[in-house]
Amino acid sequence: MTKRPIYLDNAATTPVDSRVKEVMLPFFDERFGNASSNHVYGKEAKIVIEKARGYVAEIINAESNEIFFTSGATEAINWALKGYLEANPSKGKHIITVKTEHKAVLNTCEYLETKGYEVTYLDVDSNGLISLTNLKNAISENTALIAIMYVNNEIGVVQDIQGIGKIARDNSICFFCDATQAIGKVSVNVFRDKIDMLCLSAHKMNGPKGVGALFVKSGTKLESLIHGGGQEQGMRGGTYNTPLIVGFGEACKIAHIDFDQREARLYEEREKWEKYFTEQNLGKVNFTTVPTAPHILSISLNNIEADEFLMMKSKEFIASTGSACNSSVIEDSHVLKAINSIFNAIRISISHERN
Repeated sequence: MTKRPIYLDNAATTPVDSRVKEVMLPFFDERFGNASSNHVYGKEAKIVIEKARGYVAEIINAESNEIFFTSGATEAINWALKGYLEANPSKGKHIITVKTEHKAVLNTCEYLETKGYEVTYLDVDSNGLISLTNLKNAISENTALIAIMYVNNEIGVVQDIQGIGKIARDNSICFFCDATQAIGKVSVNVFRDKIDMLCLSAHKMNGPKGVGALFVKSGTKLESLIHGGGQEQGMRGGTYNTPLIVGFGEACKIAHIDFDQREARLYEEREKWEKYFTEQNLGKVNFTTVPTAPHILSISLNNIEADEFLMMKSKEFIASTGSACNSSVIEDSHVLKAINSIFNAIRISISHERN
């Protein structure tokens, strides 16, 4: 059998951990009960869902009743932004976000602008970071929400989330954070970081596709997403997808327990791939002077176009030129456009599992 290329696109999606798959399988057949049913089959499903909710809460230092299951981070983002503003009209109609956010945030903000909301899109510096001074200056009496991601999905830089959280809390503004690329790779603590709402997704951390969660700090008002059977504290109706939720919980449990070992392995792999590019004079590693998540490397290539290079190396390894979420549209990365100092870059996103 032909040897498959090394997979270096883990920021796009990850393989399901064998332990996660194992715990999911029984809930497709012999333990198939509906968690909303009031009998032994349903109660059995409800118990494992609540157990999974606890694992998701634990990895971000939240309470179980603050976790709401969704179909993924994109749904959670839409719910958080639209749901908060709809439920809190007296807070104002101004949102602050960043030009380098995930398209799920940017496109939701663009939609909200058509509904009469004002959005400030903060610039970033040459390292992809915002200025806390600019954030403070952007705040007005009408500012209801700040939406800034933890780890950038294209370049891996880590924003000063604790600093941002403090500014939001000091000004009584809700702080939403897209932590999709952070969970399991960097330490996330919603209490320490003063985060009011946060999204995460299972398939970015060796869990199944199609399930994620929204953390909503107790006391934060949010409009219901889907009206139906009263699931998720009446906030998101619909039959629970028990197998996926169980898998998500297990992925969070494993990532939380193994965090230190995973982090060490990621840094080992990162060093290996940094050397691969620098010692062969293939390219320059970007963002080396600022905090970055260990699993994402941005490499500016020498003497060859990014697409051509990836095609040339496609039998050796698989990587990308940016976010998989933009792949259906052939255009320059909005992240690199905003930075305007990094060109001809590829994204190497590694796994804690050694190749």
